[in-house]
Amino acid sequence: MGLLHLREFQPLQIFSTVGVRRALTEENSLFRVLNRANPPVRWETLALDRLIPLVPASLPEKKSGLFCKAVGLNGNYPEYVSESLRHSLAPEEAVIGLSLVSKEKRLFYAPNLPGIGDSWTRNVEEADLAILDGTFWKDEELSSIQKGSKSARQMGHLPLWGDNGLLRKAFRPSKTRRVLIHINNTNPVLNEQSEECRFVRQAGWEIAYDGMELAL
Repeated sequence: MGLLHLREFQPLQIFSTVGVRRALTEENSLFRVLNRANPPVRWETLALDRLIPLVPASLPEKKSGLFCKAVGLNGNYPEYVSESLRHSLAPEEAVIGLSLVSKEKRLFYAPNLPGIGDSWTRNVEEADLAILDGTFWKDEELSSIQKGSKSARQMGHLPLWGDNGLLRKAFRPSKTRRVLIHINNTNPVLNEQSEECRFVRQAGWEIAYDGMELAL
């Protein structure tokens, strides 16, 4: 919905993997509105593990530009994608994180983190700033409120707590500043007086808030 709303205000340049673009445009009739934007939307392909320039360097010998690399996170396409289309899409393109690089500084952004494999942990450890999925505190958070709801992991989110949760990951000592984002309203870390919130902060993590600014 954000893309559809933004198109009313400015020309859009949308970066995505081929798989995500096809999932949005081939079966989702709502997104056909993007084709009627004036000027038309410009799609840019994000190839995995390839550094691409977003803002060119001002001088060839200086690393002053802004560069982006898409990192596959081993997630799944959403359920609204049909089985026939799903089988024709590259599975590694379904969920990605972004590594943004400028002037030797690196930011890793993964608001949807399935937590499968270990390549994502290396990206966290190599970053100066990591902005990561903090959607749920525990795996059965929603089902404890409403029976039949999916677990955090079934929805593609690594919970913060529990077996192999994000806060229990043994990251190597590094300079990385780690910030939680995309926090669901059921997550107790939103309550600054809660034990969960205190635990997060004592573990060296930060919790994002509206209007938060981060400088590298």
